[in-house]
Amino acid sequence: MLFSSSVFLFQFLPLVLALYYIFFRGRRGAQNLLLLVASLFFYAWGEPRFLFIMVLSIAMNYGFGLWVYRWKQQCRYLTTPIAAAVSCNLALLFVFKYLVFTVESLNSLGLVIPVPGIALPIGISFFTFQALSYVLDVASGKAEVQRSPLALGLYISFFPQLIAGPIVKYASVAQQIDGRKETWADFSAGCVRFLTGLGKKVLIANQMAVVADRVFATDPAALSTPMAWLGALCYTFQIYYDFSGYSDMAIGLGKMFGFHFAENFDHPYASRSITEFWRRWHISLSSWFRDYLYIPLGGNRVPPKRHVFNLFVVWLLTGFWHGANWTFVAWGLFYFLLLVLEKYCGLGKNWPGVFQRLYTLLAVNFLWMLFRADTLAHAGQFFLAMLGFGGSARYDAASLLYLRENAVVLLLALLFSGGFALWLKERLPRLRPAGHDLSLLWDLLYTFGMAVIALVSAACLVKGTYNPFIYFRF
Repeated sequence: MLFSSSVFLFQFLPLVLALYYIFFRGRRGAQNLLLLVASLFFYAWGEPRFLFIMVLSIAMNYGFGLWVYRWKQQCRYLTTPIAAAVSCNLALLFVFKYLVFTVESLNSLGLVIPVPGIALPIGISFFTFQALSYVLDVASGKAEVQRSPLALGLYISFFPQLIAGPIVKYASVAQQIDGRKETWADFSAGCVRFLTGLGKKVLIANQMAVVADRVFATDPAALSTPMAWLGALCYTFQIYYDFSGYSDMAIGLGKMFGFHFAENFDHPYASRSITEFWRRWHISLSSWFRDYLYIPLGGNRVPPKRHVFNLFVVWLLTGFWHGANWTFVAWGLFYFLLLVLEKYCGLGKNWPGVFQRLYTLLAVNFLWMLFRADTLAHAGQFFLAMLGFGGSARYDAASLLYLRENAVVLLLALLFSGGFALWLKERLPRLRPAGHDLSLLWDLLYTFGMAVIALVSAACLVKGTYNPFIYFRF
């Protein structure tokens, strides 16, 4: 079930909110049970056959948490239960996400192994990492063991961030499961945040996706240089507005039910380096790898060679986390290379600010092209087309037509993903009039703007326009 679908917006969400605030008001246990049942139903809506994987993950990690807790009480080393928890969770992820890829890779080397027919459960990377964070947080003492399997099930399966994040660490929400407080201020702020994300997704990401998908579906040898650049640029904006829009909706939905999730994006395309970009992009994933892998390996408090090795491991696994394809591995390793060059060679450090931003955006744009390509060969051909060496022509009328048709959306995407968004975020509160009457008018204009976003987004959804979320497949 998609957040940006009529079933979710006009049936599922209103029903769950009504039950939560009217029929189960003041009864936390009943509210949590409602959210758990709703979350499992939400996950089973599109793929009911994979619901058992979710239930297995909940049961398995509930047991691992109790095992870790008992051994801590007995002052025993936790190596065995932690190793078992990590191994079982990663084994589950490997079977359903990487087994087919592994078999196909071995077959390409000359082996003849039957390829299993295993489909990828939606969001398995996200809920597996969340489940692991519970066990690891209990082991490290950051959180208490959860004795209620229903409460743990709610944490792992909570529908707002179940399928595409943000990845919520258990320690950050443990107290909120039973101790959260719902307020009208949070609920209204959550609605605004949800509508903001819906607008990002429906009004910008979906429009960019139409162009990006057409360009990447075309043989790179038939692409002109401007068309290749347009496709890559549209995908760069698509993935940002698609994923950040989903995160906005997830954070907003959480607030509607009294939960507060950490931010997942902070205007990453305004960054002046790749290092800064990854502090602003998919923050929940970066912080997960930092806390549970990078720091345990030694972080940056080690000799340079060891530090480079730590970065290599983290970015190799970051690439693999995104998908079972060599393009994702190459994508992660290119980021590793850029980060090492920035850290140890000072790449871009002393450049003027405008060149730092340009270098970062160009590097990210090229790497998103690699991320989007079906194969490494496809990525190489597309890259040559962007540079004017592999395409059919240096110019074609089709690229100008696509540019004209999408100029307004492209301009908005550029403005609100870069420095202008930061400028507006900093200065908009200062522009708010101090007088009571003008403040009321300002509030009415803001409310009107959000209503327009809601109505136009709903109209697009009713028309049945292009609507998938990119990160569902991860």
